[in-house]
Amino acid sequence: MIRRSTVVYLVLLLALAGAYYYLNHREKPADIEVTAEPGTEIAQAYLFTAEDGTPSSIHLESKAGQVVEVARGADNAWALTQPVEAKADQAAAEAAASQITTMSILDTVPDVDTNLVGLETPEYVLTVKFTSGVERTVDIGVITPSESGYYVRDADGKLIIVSKSAIDSLLGLLDNPPYLETLTPSPIPPTATLTPLPASQTPETGTPSNVTVTSTP
Repeated sequence: MIRRSTVVYLVLLLALAGAYYYLNHREKPADIEVTAEPGTEIAQAYLFTAEDGTPSSIHLESKAGQVVEVARGADNAWALTQPVEAKADQAAAEAAASQITTMSILDTVPDVDTNLVGLETPEYVLTVKFTSGVERTVDIGVITPSESGYYVRDADGKLIIVSKSAIDSLLGLLDNPPYLETLTPSPIPPTATLTPLPASQTPETGTPSNVTVTSTP
């Protein structure tokens, strides 16, 4: 009579043999080459869109009261309108306009206390008018902890982070408005004037009678 334990061992042995046979004789799946799909590039977002057109007026004001504004005239030339009205350095004004169109958005910000990011009372207010007739105003707060950008409230009221380098170049206009440098006139050289001589003095040779030559500044 076969013991129960022996039967159990036989069953286990047959199960192991069957598993061994299956694992070594089963049909191996063909190697699958995993090809990564090319990543879809995320379109870069900008504070102002191309649909707005090109800037025709840039107004920037700080919380401290500094203000600067440049605007295109009828001749398409830039002019400084604030803090004083004057001719503008065309290269500097055009550089500022180009910077407006390339202010990249680095990230969006979830609901946050606007006091913490300097937007309850904005550090700066930027208003841009475009050739399309659109006017957009954005509020600029403080620099982010990583110092890569500024907290900004866009024209739609959304909180975002905008590239620090782009905003810094515009803020520089407050301290250095793009005045057109003018040449300082050179001093006028002295001119010769004729002074009459007393009748008793004899004029030098080649000098008109009764006059002498003096130089005045």
